[in-house]
Amino acid sequence: MKIFLDANILFSAAKSNGAIRFLIMSLLDKEHQLVINLFVQEEAERNLTAKAPEALEYFYDLILRLTIVPLTNYQLLPKKASFLPLKDQPVLQAALHDRCDVLLTGDRTHFGRLYGERIESLAVYSPGALADLIL
Repeated sequence: MKIFLDANILFSAAKSNGAIRFLIMSLLDKEHQLVINLFVQEEAERNLTAKAPEALEYFYDLILRLTIVPLTNYQLLPKKASFLPLKDQPVLQAALHDRCDVLLTGDRTHFGRLYGERIESLAVYSPGALADLIL
């Protein structure tokens, strides 16, 4: 399965040895393709630098195991997701553009309305829901 990771997932996986890190490592061990782009990488890195600089070394090791896709010009969002704030739109657009099966995000505030929904061929999941589905 091809899974696009939101920046908050990268942040959480790098910051602590908890449930999100376990989920990411389990997905990698099961040979799922975990995808990010530079937009997501830079957001996670910026937040780690500000809030948990001690986690940067783990973060850099982690991103070596991920597929990093190039930034591109994205199309308009499907109407179903038009409510997303501008700062979150590139994440969904990238997941759609790169033909991912899943967008994994812990951002319940902005993406919560899309949890469990499909946008074109992309399903949006919270970490807990994806863990229940796959693990």
